[in-house]
Amino acid sequence: MSHLNTQPLRFITAGSVDDGKSTLIGRLLYDSKALLADQISNLNKTKTTGDVIDFSVLTDGLLAEREQGITIDVAYRYFSTAKRKFIIADTPGHEQYTRNMVTGASTAHAAVVLIDASQIDFEQDEVQLLPQTKRHSAILKHLRCPHILVAINKMDLLNFDENKFNAIVRAYEKLAAQLNLQDVKFVPVSALNGDNIVHKSQNTPWYQGGALLEILEELPVGEAVQTEAAAFHLPVQYVLRADGDKKDDFRGYQGRIESGSISVGDEVRVEPSGRISRIQEIISPNGAVSQASVGEQITITLTDDIDISRGDSIVSAASQTLPTKRLRATLCWFDERALNPARKYLLKHTTQTVFAKVSGIDHVWDVHTLSNFSDQSTLNMNDIGEVSISLQKPIMATAYAQNTATGSFILIDEATYHTVAGGMILVEETEDF
Repeated sequence: MSHLNTQPLRFITAGSVDDGKSTLIGRLLYDSKALLADQISNLNKTKTTGDVIDFSVLTDGLLAEREQGITIDVAYRYFSTAKRKFIIADTPGHEQYTRNMVTGASTAHAAVVLIDASQIDFEQDEVQLLPQTKRHSAILKHLRCPHILVAINKMDLLNFDENKFNAIVRAYEKLAAQLNLQDVKFVPVSALNGDNIVHKSQNTPWYQGGALLEILEELPVGEAVQTEAAAFHLPVQYVLRADGDKKDDFRGYQGRIESGSISVGDEVRVEPSGRISRIQEIISPNGAVSQASVGEQITITLTDDIDISRGDSIVSAASQTLPTKRLRATLCWFDERALNPARKYLLKHTTQTVFAKVSGIDHVWDVHTLSNFSDQSTLNMNDIGEVSISLQKPIMATAYAQNTATGSFILIDEATYHTVAGGMILVEETEDF
């Protein structure tokens, strides 16, 4: 097994409602022999008179999902082949549940975007994709999903017509160019019948690529924006104090390293105070260690007593990241109530929560024209806009392109505690405090 395939691949299914996302995942699990005997037995009970299995029951677990025939929540499934382990997130296609799709896509290495070929009007000179397909693709772009696999589904209903497949490919290639999507692959499939899902289909002799599973098995997985080469950054999650007298006065700072690495004796800076100290001890879940790197949960102690609380950050002394109270960000609005620029919201960033106000809307993305317009004074549910945000207290933010953990946030309604938006930071402006 190559090094690229040793890490589990997290991927999501995306696209419009009824494109067949849940069916595709069910067929993928069934044909790759990743189901238990009782699951297969339950599947066989769903067979209709035409001996057709309802594969969506494997992922649509909520009663409301089965009753309405749509996916509402994000369903996670785990399976493995001889080449790789996978974590699948089946996300909703309905516009009302776009926020759940964002949740699933935020940690994905790849996305399978389904397009229902039977819903496309081929009478037009240039075929048009459905709005939700465009919206999900835009979200994947803003979330910097590195790999897009476009599964053009229900090709059996079009008699596996190569010309119609190519027409859809051209339409999505145009969308990909407008969104600047980089790695895009196309597969003609029939999720219900299993064509080109796990095995190459004899119904598409004109298709030269691999089956969907084969492509997924070979995709590289990298943590390019969160490497050990980046500056050390530890958002403090908890301050640990041990009982005892002054002789045994232990004060440790717990959290997950979001970028870089650290060693005992390294010089660090505490923000937002700007105080300088050195690492005295690093404690991992397995005991004391001399160094730790990105992704590890650790407790550290410093050589100096400094006032540090949850939400503060400990960074390498040479880090160029500075506290900021102003952000420019891409905002995906989730709430049924529109953004109120006059209101304050709670902004949760890493381990810190501060009051925030959207001080300006620069432009909003139009899902129909694939362009931006600037004459909108608010954001409605499922809108994607570029905004300016003012914060009551400074945070240690980076651009999302630099680090997804320290470059993302959510907005929370102070009254209801509903998550109303998810944001990806474009620029952080430093200030003097």
